[in-house]
Amino acid sequence: MATLYLDRAQLEIRADGAALALYEGGERRGTVPLRLIERVVIQGSQTRLDSGVLIKLAEAGIATLLLSTRGSRRVALVLGPAHQDAAVRLAQAHRVTDPAWCLAWARELMVYKLQRQQRLLRQALMERPDARKAIGDGLASLAAVATLIPACPMVASLRGLEGAAARAHFGALTALFAPELGFMGRNRRPPRDPVNACLSLAYTMLHFDAVRAAHAAGLDPLLGFYHRPAFGRESLACDLIEVLRPHADAWVWQQFRSHTLRAEHFSQHNGACVLGKAGREHFYSAWEKSAKLPRRWLRAHCAHLARNLRTDGSTWITSPDNDDEF
Repeated sequence: MATLYLDRAQLEIRADGAALALYEGGERRGTVPLRLIERVVIQGSQTRLDSGVLIKLAEAGIATLLLSTRGSRRVALVLGPAHQDAAVRLAQAHRVTDPAWCLAWARELMVYKLQRQQRLLRQALMERPDARKAIGDGLASLAAVATLIPACPMVASLRGLEGAAARAHFGALTALFAPELGFMGRNRRPPRDPVNACLSLAYTMLHFDAVRAAHAAGLDPLLGFYHRPAFGRESLACDLIEVLRPHADAWVWQQFRSHTLRAEHFSQHNGACVLGKAGREHFYSAWEKSAKLPRRWLRAHCAHLARNLRTDGSTWITSPDNDDEF
């Protein structure tokens, strides 16, 4: 099963039995069977579809992500029917209020994330010996942060360590990109250079898959343990992608290193660096090939977490056979 990317002006999507029909300029261009689609990504506001298409996608369990016309900002996310196992969500909500459990979860996330950041920089050191100083400094800082994680007394303290690790990590990565790209470190909302524009879009795609994996496993994407629940934020998805961010960082580096993405694919708009249509075609094509491993990890990790929570939550579930009938 695949991802259907819709990023073309004057494109119209209509439901056609067990398929989607694609029209451009009023002319039918083809159909895509729903059974072949796992997710849909719609970029911009010029693609037209009605609520019937969204309903058909949701009924088929196909998640739909709508992105802004410019940049990587998520406008909306439509998911399929929710998992009906209440035990998982009851236990998840209970764990959110358990400081010791949340701290253990957060420590594990940070250990894995640091390991992957270090692995990326060690790979970069082998491939870019000319950047030895910047990469070596980054590795030393990450190693120092790693020693502090086991003794970290609370989640808030871990966030401080994560910030220090991020500064060291991105400080080292700045040496890997061509100077004309203007990458001086991580910035967002809006991203101001091509590298940050791609990092933001890659993280958005990871977050989309994390929400989808959590939802499919019966977890509540809003209830995170490291990222605390906040209005309108899928905090559990934010937790899950922390481990996968270095994967996206490495992928973005390789796209520019191989010249798959180049400075001419980008433009400036109201202070934001925007990836143009030609660049997005390259981005999505390459991303789809790279996303298989993180998607597999997300499915497995969410399933494992749901199994453990289901055991705890089942004690609070009453059998429907024992309930009084209305």
